[in-house]
Amino acid sequence: MLTTQHLLVFGAGKSATVLIDYLKKIVAEKQWKLTVADGHLETVQQKLGNAPGTAAVQLDILDAEKRTALIKQSDVVISLMPPSLHLPIAADCLSLGKHLLTASYVDPKISAMADAIKEKGILFLCEMGLDPGIDHMSAMQLIHRIKNAGGHIQSFHSHCGGLVAPESDDNPWHYKISWNPRNVVLAGKAGAVYRENGAEKKITYSHLFQQGTTVAIPSLGLLSYYANRDSLSYIDVYDLPDTKDFLRTTVRHPDFCKGWAAIVALQLTDETVVYDTDGLTVHDFLLQHIQHHQLQDSFNELMNDQLIHTQFTFLGLFSDTLINKGRCSAADILQWRMEQSWVLKKEDKDMIVMLHEITYSQNGQQHEIKSSLVVKGEDHLRTAMAKTVGLPLAMAAVLIAEGKLKERGLHIPIIPSIYEPVLAILGKEGIIFHEG
Repeated sequence: MLTTQHLLVFGAGKSATVLIDYLKKIVAEKQWKLTVADGHLETVQQKLGNAPGTAAVQLDILDAEKRTALIKQSDVVISLMPPSLHLPIAADCLSLGKHLLTASYVDPKISAMADAIKEKGILFLCEMGLDPGIDHMSAMQLIHRIKNAGGHIQSFHSHCGGLVAPESDDNPWHYKISWNPRNVVLAGKAGAVYRENGAEKKITYSHLFQQGTTVAIPSLGLLSYYANRDSLSYIDVYDLPDTKDFLRTTVRHPDFCKGWAAIVALQLTDETVVYDTDGLTVHDFLLQHIQHHQLQDSFNELMNDQLIHTQFTFLGLFSDTLINKGRCSAADILQWRMEQSWVLKKEDKDMIVMLHEITYSQNGQQHEIKSSLVVKGEDHLRTAMAKTVGLPLAMAAVLIAEGKLKERGLHIPIIPSIYEPVLAILGKEGIIFHEG
C-alpha cells in the first residue's frame, strides 16, 4: 500500500489557483498532505481554505533554513517561483533526494546537475506547464504517431497564445493580463530565429511585431502571430533534423501586434533610461521620453493612425495621472499602465489557443495535420492560463507520488512514458486537441 505522500508547492500566484484546487481534491481523496509556501500568507490561506491535509506557510524563498526544512519533509516539490529562484530549490531537492517539477525552461545551471540527478534516482521534470509543456506533449504525440506510421515530416509550425475570450473582449488591444505582466512587456526583446525553406531566418525585435503573419484558428478565425525566441533549439529536441520549416510562435489579436509594434518603435519597453516620476504625469513622461530618444517624427506619424491613438489613450499614456513611483524606466511605467488598464474583471474569461500544423509525406503522398486546442477560463481567478499551466504540473506530481511515473533524471515532457498519461488525464479535464 502506498504510504502517505507529502506534496510541496512553492508559489501561490496567478498560475497556482487551479493547481492548488486540483491537489486539494487529490490530497483529500488519498489522505495525503499538501503544503503551499509563499511570501504572502493570506494569498495561500485564501486558496487553500480549510481543505483537509493542507498547510499554508509564509516563506521568503531565500530563507535557506526554512526552505530546506520544508523540502526535507516532502516527497514531491513543485516550484512556481520565477525562473531565477528555482535554483536554490533545485539544489536542496538534489541534496535531499526529492523530485522537482517546474513550468520553466531548463536553466543551464540545472542542466549541469543532470548526471547527479540521475545518480540520485530522482526526477526533475521541467517545462511542464502550457508553453513550454502542453505544446511539447501534444506535438511529440503527433510527431511520434506520424513517424511510427512511416511518415516523413517536412514542416512543423506550432502556435500558442493567451488571449481574452471573445465574450470578455472589450478593449482596443483585445488583450487582458492573465499571467506575469513583466513577461508581456519584455516579450520578443531577443528577436527570433527559426527555419524557413531549409534556411535559418532571423528577425530583430524592431521588426518582430510588424510581420503581419496570420493563422486560422478553428472557431476563432484569423489571428496574428510572431516568432518565438529560438525555434532552432527545438529541432533536435523534437528529433526533426531534416524538416525544411520549423517555427514556434506566440498568438495575438492582429490589432495587438499593430499596437505593440508602435510601442516597440517608440522604445517604451526600454529598461536602461530612468526617469524621476515623483510629481510627473504619465503624459509628461511620454513627452520626455519621446524627446530624449528623438522620436518626435515617428511619434507624430504613429499617432495619425486612429487605432494606435485609441490604444495609447486606453493605456492612459496621454493622461494627467501622477506616476509618483520614484525612479522608473519606460518599461516600468508601461507595465504599471498595463496592470491598470488590461485588468481581468471578476466575471471576465481568458482564453488559451494552441495549433500545431504539420505537413508530411507517407507512401508517396502528401498529408497535413492541424491539431488545435481552445480553452476558456471560468473567471478572473480560475483562468485558462492557470488551468493549462497548473494542471500538467499537478497531474505529473500526483503520478510521481503514486509511483506511476517512473522516469528518473532530468527531463522535459517529450517521451511517451511522461506525455501519454498526462495528456490522458488532461483530456478528462476538458483539455482536448481536435484534428481537422
